[in-house]
Amino acid sequence: MASTINIKHPATGMVRVGCYGFSWTYLIFGGFVPLFRGELGVGALHLLIMLITLGIWNIIISFMYNKQYMTRMLEKGWVLDGSPSDNELAATALGIEIKKNT
Repeated sequence: MASTINIKHPATGMVRVGCYGFSWTYLIFGGFVPLFRGELGVGALHLLIMLITLGIWNIIISFMYNKQYMTRMLEKGWVLDGSPSDNELAATALGIEIKKNT
């Protein structure tokens, strides 16, 4: 089951809900999930692979999609915007290190 955490873009102040963990949404809706999240290229690629593999792709990528999506968002400049303990849990699950201000 996916856990959620808010992510925020520091330059615009825009806030979104990010997920990490198993993606039931991706398992059910497949390549449409990236399309709904605004990732047209990723969505098109996932839909193509889903068709080629007759849906097996959905089962495999459901374990990885949320982490991949969050990684792409964090690389684009978004930051974790939860409580410090929630941020730490998310960072651990995503395999990233949170920069601490010292």
